[in-house]
Amino acid sequence: MSLWKLRFSLIGTVALIIGLSTLFFTFLMSLAGVNLLFMPFIVIAFNIIQWLIAPYMIDAMYRVKQVNPSEDPQLHQMVERLSQKSKIKTPKLMKAKMAIPNAFAYGSPLTGSKVAVTTGLLETLEPEEVEAVIGHELGHLKHHDVQVMMFVSILPAIFYYIGYSMLWSSMFNRRDRDSGGAAIIGLISIALYWVLTLFTLYLSRIREYFADRHSVSVVDDGSRKLSEGLAKIVNSTKRVKQTQRKTSGGDSNSFKALFISDPDRAEIDSEALSHLGSFSGDRRLVEEVLKQKVTTFDRVMEVFSTHPNIVKRLRALQELEQA
Repeated sequence: MSLWKLRFSLIGTVALIIGLSTLFFTFLMSLAGVNLLFMPFIVIAFNIIQWLIAPYMIDAMYRVKQVNPSEDPQLHQMVERLSQKSKIKTPKLMKAKMAIPNAFAYGSPLTGSKVAVTTGLLETLEPEEVEAVIGHELGHLKHHDVQVMMFVSILPAIFYYIGYSMLWSSMFNRRDRDSGGAAIIGLISIALYWVLTLFTLYLSRIREYFADRHSVSVVDDGSRKLSEGLAKIVNSTKRVKQTQRKTSGGDSNSFKALFISDPDRAEIDSEALSHLGSFSGDRRLVEEVLKQKVTTFDRVMEVFSTHPNIVKRLRALQELEQA
């Protein structure tokens, strides 16, 4: 996907989410009166508080600890060098004790910006591939993706809470003549919540492409390194998740939108790699993925995902390499 198409899709999707939200919210207010005016402020306040404390929740959930320069000087130098090339303040380097190979960028005004890599990532990828993954995560910080996705996620949440509050109200006030109208408003709000959620997921996928582009721009031979890293992450994640299901049930994916690759999609995406032996070369792994066709099923599943289909994502990286 070309850069201008990505920018058009990004701006268009944000505008559409805001426009639809404003249109339907005005419509709902006209039907329900002023009582609903308080709901958006409550939801916005709740989401802002959640955004501020989310880093603490992430640290606890994924057993994240800050890495001191003396513990891993090579990784620290890598983050500092790529941050300088990205022209952003160097984030705190964190390490999550997770078997799943992944990485994520997060933070808030209370904690500052952070970039975390999992122990599984460091064990699975080569240093040059880790470099490309960190370049991707720094792209999220440079583009303020945490703040952008928090903002657009508030809008569906508003209609979710309005919808369920109106439905519950209509259920417990069946004798009230207005209960039928409340139920209609509730159903419309829930429907709009799902529509806006799909647009929010689409926006999340676009921002992944932008972060991939950033990695290619700041990492030498970044397209190859990131392609190989992503293919190995997908391939390894499936095996780890299968093992975890047999033992502890696996790690939580409550914040999976933060990750460089969606763990829940691993088993679907890894079908493109299933016929390869475990000792295939990194380049061969990528080449075999690129040969796969994106089926109708793949496209449907992608609509409900925070991350692009692995085949489409690697093809986009190949286009950058050839540009």
